Amino acid sequence: MKKLLLSIIIFCFATAGFAQTNLISYDDLNYLLYNIISKADTFFVAKGYTLTKKDEKKNTRKYELKIPGGTYITNSIRVDGRRMYIEMETNELGQYNMIYNSVSQYINKESSTPDVQTIVVKDLGTIYIMVNDAVPYNPTRREYTLRIVADKGITAYN
Repeated sequence: MKKLLLSIIIFCFATAGFAQTNLISYDDLNYLLYNIISKADTFFVAKGYTLTKKDEKKNTRKYELKIPGGTYITNSIRVDGRRMYIEMETNELGQYNMIYNSVSQYINKESSTPDVQTIVVKDLGTIYIMVNDAVPYNPTRREYTLRIVADKGITAYN
């Protein structure tokens, strides 16, 4: 009986420990910006996202993740030449916190206006964060739009 109880407790902790594996962090963004767009397909599918739009001519991809509880994360990736741009739309507070907390130790410069918060991150680029009220209005949910623009020196390699 003790072994069964111990096994259940370990399983619960392991499940809770991997609960945020589908959220994107600084290291994930770094991986995406330094690699070609086809590696993003594999990366997002491994994280549980579904590829909803793929345009080979324009070098764009769109990935979506529906999270139980009515939240979502949508990532749009665009490549111009060898530079990649990522736009993330979400109403998942955990995703916003994951990005902000994981880049906090790498911040070079941070500024904000009433509409846009700008974070310049070392070895990554610039992150523009816009926060809006959810439609229909929900006081507990906000919609976050994060645009990640890679530094000029960051180019994807094959």
